[in-house]
Amino acid sequence: MLAFHDVTPQSPVHFLLIPKRHIRNVMEMEASDVSLLGKLLYKAQEVAKTLGCEENGARFVVNCKKDGGQTVDHLHIHALAGRCLDWPPG
Repeated sequence: MLAFHDVTPQSPVHFLLIPKRHIRNVMEMEASDVSLLGKLLYKAQEVAKTLGCEENGARFVVNCKKDGGQTVDHLHIHALAGRCLDWPPG
């Protein structure tokens, strides 16, 4: 997996975590991908803690397909933190 800062950050902390293995989106995951998604989420919280987000928390997001806001056809997790994030997002 790879982690890197988003090129158009939506919060003071905004990074992506992506698997090296290509999975187009959540809807195309297979049963064998279940542990991979868990590892991605675990690593995302580790990186968030490293970036100082443990005390106030973070939002972890997986967009899926057009209506879900996915713009890159490769499964990835967004981690956003560093400010209060409203719900629903605007």
